[in-house]
Amino acid sequence: MVTILPFLRDQCAFDPKDVQAMAMAFEDVCKTLEVPADAASLREDIAIRIVALAKRGERSQSALRDRVLSEAAETHEGQGNLRP
Repeated sequence: MVTILPFLRDQCAFDPKDVQAMAMAFEDVCKTLEVPADAASLREDIAIRIVALAKRGERSQSALRDRVLSEAAETHEGQGNLRP
């Protein structure tokens, strides 16, 4: 559940509850999208997007997960990427 921590470097401070919500959302998104552990670039895109949403105030694990999955579906259709 701590796999999002490397992507929090140099970011604003989050309390442990927020970090846990982001980590759970990250794991849920990666599992749902079947992202392999060695897909570093895609995993980074997902983590960056989750952190960006959290920095804007979204701290709910389910809302973070749902928003990123929704954006991933839109991105897949438009062949873009998840970066903010």
